Order: sequence, then structure tokens, then C-alpha cells
Amino acid sequence: MNPIRMGVVGCGAIAQVHHMPNLLELQDEFEVTAVCDVSAGAAAYVAKRFHVPHHFTDYRDLLAADVDAVLLCQSDPKTDVAVAAFDAGKHVFIEKPVCFSLQEMERMVAAQKRSGKVGQAGYMKVFDPAFEVARAEAEEMDVTFVQINHLHPNNNLHTAQFDIRRFDDIPAEAIEATNAARTAARMEAIGEAPPPVERAFHMLSGSMIHDLYGLRTVMGLPTEIVSTEIWLDGRAFTTTLAYANGARCVATWIDLPELWDFQESLEIYGGNKRVILEYPTGFSKGHISKITIQGIDEAGVTYRKQPAIDWDSAFVREMRHFHSCITEGTACRTPLSDAGLDVGLIIDIVKSYLAK
Repeated sequence: MNPIRMGVVGCGAIAQVHHMPNLLELQDEFEVTAVCDVSAGAAAYVAKRFHVPHHFTDYRDLLAADVDAVLLCQSDPKTDVAVAAFDAGKHVFIEKPVCFSLQEMERMVAAQKRSGKVGQAGYMKVFDPAFEVARAEAEEMDVTFVQINHLHPNNNLHTAQFDIRRFDDIPAEAIEATNAARTAARMEAIGEAPPPVERAFHMLSGSMIHDLYGLRTVMGLPTEIVSTEIWLDGRAFTTTLAYANGARCVATWIDLPELWDFQESLEIYGGNKRVILEYPTGFSKGHISKITIQGIDEAGVTYRKQPAIDWDSAFVREMRHFHSCITEGTACRTPLSDAGLDVGLIIDIVKSYLAK
């Protein structure tokens, strides 16, 4: 079979660091035939750098071009472009955050159903080999406690390690339209809220979403939001979630802008076993996640092991999965309908805080 002809909307950091190099590597599966960005300079640069024949500043021109599927990694919200892509008969891969409101999600899912095409959320940590080991271990545990810690430096500390080109030619009307759509989506999701809560909402949607979808994959949906705190002017957040088996999860995200070391961990505890998963920053290449398993075996002997983890990139693996969904009919592991569960949980968490 010929490679899937891919169009990429959004030529910023995540495209330049991960998606474009990965798609070039996956030359048997994909051929990028067009890129698009509201910045003419960014679109032209990425097209030249990665040998793409066509570049546009209007996504409608890209959808009219010779593409079978589109990857959306532009500034949020992505809803209108996703709906237009489905309606144009394209398969769609949507980088996180997929959207902010349940109404947006309903529009996208309805468009996908009309089209009969694949819609995949960019939930790359689900495809991390270390996460897959952790999930398999958790399935054999009677989980009583989960802890998530996400200590987040300024992304610029890490993106500075790459040759990322940025351009200042974005039209003012494009910036205004994006800001207006972002505000409308947030209002649709949580209504009026103080600025710190707005910041926390976007942090949950854009960064801690990785922790929440991983948590859902392991534990399912919580039965109760026990408590939520937002502090540091909306740059820090902690929530406690309860689950049907009585387990609790305490999840914290905090902005530490000047600290180089990124730390993100998922810790799963049972009566006789604990699983600790540590992720590198998403803006890194060649750094693999680490998993530590500690427990007590049937003979009462305490053990500690750190399984060797495949070097395969989670970003590459999720794209291979997208290809398999399109060409082989493989059931999507990160469908838009599941992403809607995470959008709903974020909204419920923020509303529970506002209701205090």
C-alpha cells in the first residue's frame, strides 16, 4: 500500500521537534504532502526543512489538497478545523488538548461519525512502553492509593535545546480570532471564573491532561472529587479523587519556571506492591521513561526491579497506531469519545472548586 498522504496544520515547536521528524522517519507509512500555518514564514520554513511540496496559510487550502489525513497541532482551539477535516473526508489526528468544552467534543464526534473516518487524540503517554508495563502491573494489583506529581519548568528551558524557528508574521486578525475562540470555549466549559481559575483550567487542559488520561486508563473514572485546591495565582493545583473500590488519588501540578529538572511521576500503591513510573519532559528526544516495581513475593521476600524499557518513542508509536487504524481497521486506543471523558472530568474538577 502507498503511504498515507498527510497534511500537518500547525508548524510550531511540537511539529518541528517531534511530528515532522517522526513522519519523515515513518516514510513507509506516511508522506507529508502539505503543511499549513497562519504564519507564512513558519509554513514555508517547515515545508523547506522537511521537503514538503506544498505549504499554505489557510487550512481550507490544505484540506482541498492531495491529503488523506491531517495532523492538527496548531494553537487551540482546534474544533472548527477538526470538523472541517472530517467533513472533507479526512482521517484526523488531534494533538492535546483536543478541546475545552463538551459541546466542542460533541461537534467533533458527530462530524467523525458522519465521515466514518478515524479520529485519534494525541495521547502519546498511553503508547509509552514504560506506561504499558505499569498498566499491566496495576491490573494485577488491588490498588489503594495513587499519587501524581507534575513539577513543570518553563518549556523554553527545554525547547532551547532544539533548532526551533519562530516567526513574527502572524496576522493580528488571526491572533484575535484564536483568542476569541479560546475565550468562548472556556466560557462554554466553566462559565465566568477568576483569572487564577482560568489559568488552572488551561493548565489542566493543556498539560495535566497527560496525567489524567493515564490515570483513567489505569483506574477508570473517579466516583467523587473529594477536594480541589488552586493556589500560586493559578499556577499550582491539587485534587483528591475517589474510586469505586475505595482507592484515592492525590494529583498535583505546579509551575516551577526557573527549575531545569522536569519531574512527572505516576505512583500506584497496593497492599503488597508499588509501581513508580517517571516520565521525561515531552520536549526531549532519546530520553526514555523509567519504571520501578517494588513488592513482596509469595515467599515473603521483598524485591525491587527496574525492567528494561524499549527505546521506541511514544510519539512514533502513536503515529504507527494511527496508520494501523486507517489501513487495517485497528480499534483506536485513544478515540475522541474517550478524550471527552477527560474533558468532562476537568470541567467537573474546576466547577467543584468554584462551588466551594
